[in-house]
Amino acid sequence: MSELTSRRRMLVLAICCMSLLIVSLDNTILNVALPSMGRELDASVSGLQWTIDAYTLVLASLLMLAGSTADRIGRKKVFMAGLVLFTLGSALCSLAPTLESLVAFRMIQAVGGSMLNPVAMSIITNVFTDPAERARAIGAWGAVVGISMAAGPLVGGLLVDTVGWRSIFWVNLPVGIAALLLTLRYVPESRAPHPRRADPVGQLLIMVLLGSLTYAIIERNAVFGGIAAVALVCFLVYEPRRREPLIELRFFRSAPFSGATVIAVCAFASLAGFLFLNTLYLQDVRGYSALHAGLYMLPMAGLTLVCSPISGRLVGSRGPRLPLLIAGTTIGACGVLFAAFEAETSDTLLFLGYVLFGIGFGLVNTPITNTAVSGMPRAQAGVAAAIASTSRQIGQTLGVAVIGTVLAAGVTVGAHGPGYAAAFVEASRAAWWIVAAAGLVILVVGAATSGRWAMGTALRCAEQLEGPEPRGTPDRARA
Repeated sequence: MSELTSRRRMLVLAICCMSLLIVSLDNTILNVALPSMGRELDASVSGLQWTIDAYTLVLASLLMLAGSTADRIGRKKVFMAGLVLFTLGSALCSLAPTLESLVAFRMIQAVGGSMLNPVAMSIITNVFTDPAERARAIGAWGAVVGISMAAGPLVGGLLVDTVGWRSIFWVNLPVGIAALLLTLRYVPESRAPHPRRADPVGQLLIMVLLGSLTYAIIERNAVFGGIAAVALVCFLVYEPRRREPLIELRFFRSAPFSGATVIAVCAFASLAGFLFLNTLYLQDVRGYSALHAGLYMLPMAGLTLVCSPISGRLVGSRGPRLPLLIAGTTIGACGVLFAAFEAETSDTLLFLGYVLFGIGFGLVNTPITNTAVSGMPRAQAGVAAAIASTSRQIGQTLGVAVIGTVLAAGVTVGAHGPGYAAAFVEASRAAWWIVAAAGLVILVVGAATSGRWAMGTALRCAEQLEGPEPRGTPDRARA
């Protein structure tokens, strides 16, 4: 990749960011459209949860397979296949006649999406080899999430209010086609020198684990909780016995990598819960239109957009600790504001909560990605990036499952009767305490896994995985 010019590298980054844009935009637009979908398709709270979790669940289950497959057969090939499937799935979603068919088509989208973000991150990792330059590139990548958050509620709200919720999936079509054509022309092919073999048993256990756990939470089914526990034990026993496992469990001997995984789950569970709660509150309780609700959440989206590149520069110059500490503090403070002070009932507190969450989420994403990828051997970039991306999707899946279930236990969403607003605020209190707890975990884990001792574990882990390297190797210079 060293022969690529700076301009060509920037073009590759832009193409990869296009894939992130349609995936992220799809999620934010979908949240704004949930109440409209629920009314037309007669969906319950669990039905709305499944429209989100069917996607994130399949995505989380297949990300590691996509990353290792891309390392083996070619990242460009897998990336292009992902663009085709995601675009096709989006077209099918816009035609879905029932809730069940919509959930099924969302799963097709997810199969394509699993081939996009981790593979794109692997492409970026191999194109941007200098750690500081890579951190800035990942900061720009993270800024795309902010752009999608800012544009998603507005574009989605406008489309839902004027054309209908089906039109939200049309946005993906031109972007997906353009990204496909540009990838064919400009993105270089790359493979890992020694990619892992396929691990069908490990892949099946991961799918059973995540599927059973999500079903157990949303449908409150203890049997499936037991199945998830058995699948987890089998996975932990089986994987270390393989010469080339689906997940290299030795990665987790690196404290920064393990910390990044935990932080990713907490941060994205908070995001999913935040969007789920606020979308339903603004439209079902306050009675705002989808566009009006999107405008209300602009402070959060705008600050995510602003803080993502700032986080990239901070990580590149000072390391991940400072942005992680600020992120944990602000996300936790947002949760406390809603849980203890009922921020929903006051516009001033509501916007303050949005500002705090936007700052926190904008700062947290780049440290997760940079730490997870930079501390690992570049030859396995696809696997490392896929684990980080999987952690994000698991977080979103659990966030919607847990917080939606907590909310459903206290209120029937959409039942606009007397006292509904007060009942909704009271029912969501426990959910906001979960967001506050996630912020605290980000703060504590971020502090514990970003110091000198933690960096030492990352270096020792890398040496065990690929053998000792000369001192001063650029890829290890800044985990």
